[in-house]
Amino acid sequence: MPSSSPAEPEQTTNRRDQPLTLARLRQLVRQDWAGLPGKTLVVLSGDSEGNRYSPFSTYSRSRYAPIYGLTGDIYPLESELAEDRELRELFPEIPDNAVAALVLYPLD
Repeated sequence: MPSSSPAEPEQTTNRRDQPLTLARLRQLVRQDWAGLPGKTLVVLSGDSEGNRYSPFSTYSRSRYAPIYGLTGDIYPLESELAEDRELRELFPEIPDNAVAALVLYPLD
């Protein structure tokens, strides 16, 4: 994940173990994600029925393909597959309907 400014309180050695604040989310939207196309799908990882809640922690740029209704799987970007042979072996086929997505993950 991109580094934060020194003034942000959530800065730690392992950012994946910390919830993101609204200030950090605003920074991501203005800076890190500003160049993404407006049609980029935003995908949430988690329970659609709201049985559990967890703070937003991290994100990835991936590809998303629905499998059952709107529930689906994510896949690596083409650039990631081109650079990593082991990743290509894990994902030998990507569905034709996979689209660029910004995937948000909760803090576990």
